[in-house]
Order: sequence, then structure tokens, then C-alpha cells
Amino acid sequence: MPQEQASPDIAAHRLSEQAYEANFADLHPPLDPHEARVAADRCLFCWEAPCVAACPTGIDIPLFIRQISTGNALAAAKTILDANIMGGMCARVCPTETLCEQACVREAAEGAPVRIGLLQRHATDALLASGRKPYRQGAPTGRRVAVVGAGPAGLACAHKLATLGHAVTLFEARAKPAGLNEYGIAAYKTPDDFAAREAAFILDVGGIALKTGVALGRDVTLASLRADHDAVFLGLGLGAVNALGLTAEALSGVEDAVAFIARLRQAAHPGDIAIGRRVVVIGGGMTAIDIATQAKRLGAEEVTIVYRRGGEAMNASRYEQELAQTSGVLIRHWLRPVALESRAGAVTAIIFEYTRLEDGRVAGTGERLTLACDQVFKAIGQKLDDARDLPALVLKDGRISVDRERRTSLAGVWAGGDCVAGGSDLTVVAVEDGKQAALSIDRALKTR
Repeated sequence: MPQEQASPDIAAHRLSEQAYEANFADLHPPLDPHEARVAADRCLFCWEAPCVAACPTGIDIPLFIRQISTGNALAAAKTILDANIMGGMCARVCPTETLCEQACVREAAEGAPVRIGLLQRHATDALLASGRKPYRQGAPTGRRVAVVGAGPAGLACAHKLATLGHAVTLFEARAKPAGLNEYGIAAYKTPDDFAAREAAFILDVGGIALKTGVALGRDVTLASLRADHDAVFLGLGLGAVNALGLTAEALSGVEDAVAFIARLRQAAHPGDIAIGRRVVVIGGGMTAIDIATQAKRLGAEEVTIVYRRGGEAMNASRYEQELAQTSGVLIRHWLRPVALESRAGAVTAIIFEYTRLEDGRVAGTGERLTLACDQVFKAIGQKLDDARDLPALVLKDGRISVDRERRTSLAGVWAGGDCVAGGSDLTVVAVEDGKQAALSIDRALKTR
């Protein structure tokens, strides 16, 4: 059923069925076997390959591409997943243009890197389609580990621990596993329930008991988890959203971008989600790009991203910025929000102040700009949920402080993913956190 309209200019089912199918089709269709072989043949199979150094999980990229070039996609997938158990999702959502592909020697020489992301998808998709199970639970150690959060970090940690023989209980606050892969990534990047299928593949290793609807601080405490388990891993993500800091921010039509994307991802049909005619998105990261692009694809007539600095300072990659712009999104720089205008409790416009840099800091110029709008989406970052039960944990910059092995300040507790200080909020980095934490936990449990 269509959502209840908040105002006359916010409505569902703005487009035809054909338009929705086109707008939410796979952003990058997969390579067929011939295309994969041709793409693989461009790889120079470098010794000490710079693409491997640029990959946060250290995938042996030349090896898996060589395996594809010889027609062995399943072996290529095993090479990928040994390093990154979420290689399928990362092939879809990783900013390869700023990681492995940017480091590719073909990019430096020709401005056209080997298509590493699509080749990685080709291999991992082949394995999932085959139904094969290359990983199984290791010989039982008798040790029990609690993993809190079934997002990329938690799933990666739980999977590695299970292969090492430890019994894992995975606690997830939401109804489904996979975290932002399930709830927070643009729908056109992961169609066909890929996040759910990948999570099922990971959990099928055995030795992992998944408990959904269980939140830390509400249903369980960190103290009880420590008492009942030999180790604890926290892959909490960031449950709270930064505020704009404006009065009347609770107006109808002012929404959290992450929550809206989650609603869209869980909708039976994209047309069921109501969207305004004129949409303003505040922020400069991947979430801002995702919400703006999807708003346009839902039928919004005007979508504007507004960022307080210049384009070079945006966290979203140049490629993602261009994706939004080619979808019809306008990106405006050097503006910050200062006030909201409303009528009958619904937002009608947002007032911005022009900005500039003064001694390296953003400062207002005093000049104002008013943009009429039906919806405003906040995409200015997230923070740890204050409701989380995190006693005695040292925090840094509002996130959990960890060492190189992802150990927290509390004995027997590790953490990784978006909730830890210094993270880059990327799926691939979260997976590496979970993997390294599992290896550290294993070493610690073996010495007890």
C-alpha cells in the first residue's frame, strides 16, 4: 500500500512501472564469460601488485584474475573469499575507482584500469550460483564467542571464528542480518536480494547461532555477554544520526536519509515510497549521493545536494558525484543550512548561508540563499547510539577506541566496523576489522 502523504507535494507511485524497472535495475550488469575473459586478459599480473596493496582486505587480485582468464571462476571466487568473505557485496559497492582500480598500472599508463570490481563480481556470483559450500565449521574448541551486530564486521568476524572451531552467538537488533548492506545501500546497487543471499551463504558455514531482534543495552548487557562467553566482538555500527542543529528540525518532510533508504530497501515495490517533487539533501558523503540519486529515480522533479565545502572535500568519490549528476541531481557547494521555513507543520523551504574557508575552517559570509522544497534529507553522518550499553570502554571522537588487533580497552572485548575510531565507513574495511578481530580472538583464546 502507498504510504500516507505528509503533504500534497509528497506522493507515491509518481512513475510508470516501466520507469521503476529501468531506474532500479542493476547499476552495473554483470560480465558474461566472454567479456570476463577479455577483461581478465588486460591484467599484467604484476609482481607486488599495487592493486593488492590498495585493497583493505589484501585480496590476491592478480591470482584471481589469472584464474578467471583460464576459465576457473570458482577457484577465483575462493581466492577472493579467503581474504574477503563479502567479496560479492564489495564487488558491487566498493569505491574501486579510489582503491584497487586507481592503483592499477593500466590506470596510470592508459587511464583505463582493469575492471577489477566487475571481475570480482563475475567470480563470486558464479560461486553463489553453483550452490557450493567451500567453508565449514572447524573442529570444536569448546570456546564461546558473542558477536554483537550482524553487519559486515560482525558477519566477517563470526564466519572466521566458526571456521576456527569456536561456537558463535550472533546478536542483531534488526529483523535481518547484513547491516547497512541490507538496509542502507542504494537499491539499484544490490538488486535481487543480494545482501540477504550473501548473508545466508556466510551463516551457512555452521556453528553460528543468529538471534535477531536483540539489542545491546535493551535486551542484553555487555556485562552479561562477558560473563557468559569467552570473548565478545562489537560490530555495532552507528545507530544515531547527527542533527542539523536547526530549530523546528522535527517538521514533517525533514527526514534522516539512512532511515529513508532502509524503508526503500525493505519496500515490496519502490513505487510504494512517497517522494517530494522538490528534494534537498544536506551532506557530501556516500549516503547523500545514494539518497539523492534514489530520490530522482523515485520521480522527484528537482533534487539538490548541498555541501558546506567544495567538491574536492566531499567524502563521496568523483565517480559517485558524477553518477548523481548524470541522474539529474544538482550539487551545490559552499553552503550551510541556517533555518527551515514551514507551513502547517510541513517544511516548505530551507535557508542556506554561503561559506568560505578562513584559517582552514568553514565560516559564513552573511549572504543567504533560500531553496524551496517538499523534503529535506539529513545525510551529515552518524554517531554511536547513546542507548548502547558500553561501560568502561574508552571512546575516541565519539567512537570505540581499538588497537591494531581491534582490542578495546576492556579485557576480552574486541570491536570493528563503523563503530570504531579511525574507520572509513566502508564495507571492505569493516570486513577486514571483523577478520582481524577474529584472528586476534583466536590467538587470545588459545593462550588461556
